[in-house]
Amino acid sequence: MRVGIFGGTFDPVHLGHLILAEQARDQGRLDEVWFLPAPRPPQKEEQSLTRYDQRVEMLQLAIAGQPAFRIDELEKERDGPSYTVDTLAELKRRHPGNELLLLLGGDALADLPNWRDPAGILAQAGLLVMARPGVSLLDAEQLRQRIALPAGVAVSLQFLQTPQIDIASRDLRRRVREGRSIRYLVPRAVEMYIAHHKLYASES
Repeated sequence: MRVGIFGGTFDPVHLGHLILAEQARDQGRLDEVWFLPAPRPPQKEEQSLTRYDQRVEMLQLAIAGQPAFRIDELEKERDGPSYTVDTLAELKRRHPGNELLLLLGGDALADLPNWRDPAGILAQAGLLVMARPGVSLLDAEQLRQRIALPAGVAVSLQFLQTPQIDIASRDLRRRVREGRSIRYLVPRAVEMYIAHHKLYASES
């Protein structure tokens, strides 16, 4: 199978995440998209995160009705920070016949050279990238130069044509804390879950 790998904290999952996943499935000719919520991403170690099980439950509500989407809780089983290169290696070990494609926003692509072992990431997965408003995109050759890849190493990079929807989980948490509406920014079931469990109301 061609499988899209979509990692993140999803705190909370929002319509921007779902649009990226669906457009990646469609334009990238994916059989499935796997959402991998991270218990503790290395770049957010200082951030207070909503409990892992609650973020998974919000994801379950968000993807209900799309049979090509599923959640993989692989990273819950691992200690320490979640590094993409290690996650891809474990997915390759568990599902050796699958072709993996990593879903990224344009801002994440620009930062990819700073991730742990970016060459190892590109050796294990292609990239499906969604442009983000105000973010300039690296092309395959620029990415190769930033990572100092040998000339013979292939870079699989595809840009997705998606609506420019600038939604950020950080902004949604702030809106909830300020008592403002998040209607139509998250699925209705996720909005109700947040209200029922009083998530983000006292976030610092």
